[in-house]
Amino acid sequence: MLKEFFVDLHLHIGGGSDGSPVKITASRKLNFPNILKEAAFKKGLDIIGIIDCASPVVLNDIDQMLAADEMKELDQGGILYQDQLLILPGAEIESREKNGGQVHYLSFFPKINQIKEFSSTMDNYISNITLSSQAASLTGKELLKIVDYHGGIMIPAHIFTPHKSFYGRAFDTYSEIFSPAEWDKIPAVELGLSADTKMADLMPELSGKSFLSNSDAHSLPKIAREYNIMKLEALNYNSVIKALKREAGNKIIKNYGLNPELGKYHRSHCEECDSIFSGKQAVTKCPKCDSNKVVVGVKDRILEIAEMKSPQHPPYRAEYIYQVPLLDIPGIGKKTAAKLFENCGTEMDVIHNLAAADLQECMSSRIFKKIQKARQQEFTFQSGGGGTYGKVIF
Repeated sequence: MLKEFFVDLHLHIGGGSDGSPVKITASRKLNFPNILKEAAFKKGLDIIGIIDCASPVVLNDIDQMLAADEMKELDQGGILYQDQLLILPGAEIESREKNGGQVHYLSFFPKINQIKEFSSTMDNYISNITLSSQAASLTGKELLKIVDYHGGIMIPAHIFTPHKSFYGRAFDTYSEIFSPAEWDKIPAVELGLSADTKMADLMPELSGKSFLSNSDAHSLPKIAREYNIMKLEALNYNSVIKALKREAGNKIIKNYGLNPELGKYHRSHCEECDSIFSGKQAVTKCPKCDSNKVVVGVKDRILEIAEMKSPQHPPYRAEYIYQVPLLDIPGIGKKTAAKLFENCGTEMDVIHNLAAADLQECMSSRIFKKIQKARQQEFTFQSGGGGTYGKVIF
């Protein structure tokens, strides 16, 4: 029988348990043990992908927790923590494309020995294998061969963002780098915080890909700011891969994400006159000061390269639902969120699982009204751009 699971497959690690740095731009509190506790007991996730596991620092933490029986490796792939949270060990690698583009790719592996071997291979192409998302002297095509050789799968990350992404930074179409057979080996793409299904389905070449909405968390509170619901036959790596490929009834049924207007790269931004643009036309050159120093927004980039004017969703496309994380709701800070976790359960319980009557009993009437508005989508947005996030307005 298929069951539903909450999934976030893009979590960074700031450092090891010993304090060694991994992701320089991420919080040091974001280490392997802390992530598991946050994801399982505060966020209420069932499956996470940790994409810094090629670092020997992280691999050492994994080995220690396995040796202490705090988690176990599964025959069907993945690591199970406290019999409730599935971890997919992965790596984010930055390519160097022949056209000068830079692209972040996520890769996931079923077994620890496979990502250890992958790490050993990548040490030949990366200057410092202990650090996260390091630039590899490889193209995406070359990286795909290495990931495939080691038994993993590869997924382009935040595919439209203006910095280090497949469409935003390197290519107009997959055929500029991948053959059709190679493209078929990529089962899914990650939308990123500034895009949604309506925007991505303007691209016909993505019609065969599953869409993922993940948090790209650089701190513990940001875990599950975007996530997915997958329907799976079992809680293991193989079932997740089947879901990405839509096999045997396994599939992604819902994407929960920020409205793209909240993304900090949603619309184009002129660095010369500090303008952020709107409208139905792509802005790639500043119409105000005529400058070419424009950071092209996600929506603008899609408008520039899309083949269709209106999205055509394939029948299997998961429903995309605009979701406001608890900490993005005005009036809910870290202290209030901590009380909610203590009195009501996990963030998934507060947002999804608890009935309205149960919510009323475990929180103040003021917070209950805000949660209800968030649940019922009763809010508007102030658009983001130029590296600044948008805002939720109730």
